[in-house]
Amino acid sequence: YVPPQIRKAQEALDDKKREELGRLKKMVNGLINRLSEPNLSSISGQMEELYMANSRKDMNDTLTDILMNACVTPVAMPTRLLMEHVLLVSILHHNVGIEVGAHFLEAVVKKFDELCKSDAEGKECENLLALIAHLYNFHVVHCLLIFDILKKLVSAFTEKEIELILFLLKNVGFSLRKDDALALKELITEAQKKASTAEKKFQDQTRVRFMLESMLALRNNDMRKIPGYDPEPVERLRKLQRALVHSSGSGKDTQLRVSLESLLSADRVGRWWIVGSSWTGAPMITDTKSQAQQKLHVGKVSSKIMELARKLRMNTDIRRSIFCVLMMSEDFMDAFEKLLK
Repeated sequence: YVPPQIRKAQEALDDKKREELGRLKKMVNGLINRLSEPNLSSISGQMEELYMANSRKDMNDTLTDILMNACVTPVAMPTRLLMEHVLLVSILHHNVGIEVGAHFLEAVVKKFDELCKSDAEGKECENLLALIAHLYNFHVVHCLLIFDILKKLVSAFTEKEIELILFLLKNVGFSLRKDDALALKELITEAQKKASTAEKKFQDQTRVRFMLESMLALRNNDMRKIPGYDPEPVERLRKLQRALVHSSGSGKDTQLRVSLESLLSADRVGRWWIVGSSWTGAPMITDTKSQAQQKLHVGKVSSKIMELARKLRMNTDIRRSIFCVLMMSEDFMDAFEKLLK
């Protein structure tokens, strides 16, 4: 068995592998360059064929690199172009597997966090935020991540953060209201508190006032008060997405319900949202004392039941406990209660 790290080093030395990756990159790049709404169907089909013919890891790395280079630039990217690129990721996420969307999302979120800390001057942050917003619009990621990002921006509350909050609310505000109205209400309350304490900090109060007005318009479901809000392009592309996704799982059941903290600490704590994801961190349970504390006890158990459990090879405490509960419960409700304990 060759560990992944050594395998990776061997692959880097392998010229043939490098040549294959170069060819793959050229093919994917060609498809992405021709991407538009009318030919999305044929391009997504060709991308699926490439996924079937090549390693998932190579395809995920190549696709993510090409999309990041195409979409994350110092100038603001056209909304339609970003939406079409994210829609392709969404279709592959539903048709090929959730690791496609998960890999792209993780790269985007980490880059966004890195740029927020570095105080970059260009429009990269807005472009990355637009990608995250459209990943939510096309049901790749759950609203939990969007609320985490908004909470982080509200807690910082500088002029740059206010611009980003406005940008995000304009893109996904009404969808957030539909998905979790209570969380949106709490966020608006928090923003109002921050605005009242930070009044003296800003020379130009108009953006803060405008942000609060936009938030109130969202809370009251008043679309007219948000300038430039147009849900029609997203709805049209969602309809196209429904037509191109093979399985019935195109809805919210394939959404990645992952928090901002989980994505940023994925290298340390593992990627629980991807089935079969490898992880080289510290083992979950290393302390024998903590294992001893996990033993389950179900009152006093007769020696006859314990002997029966031993005969049936119930060789761990939890198996014996579940067996004893099933054998000794009065009825199904009693068994349910004991199993919960």
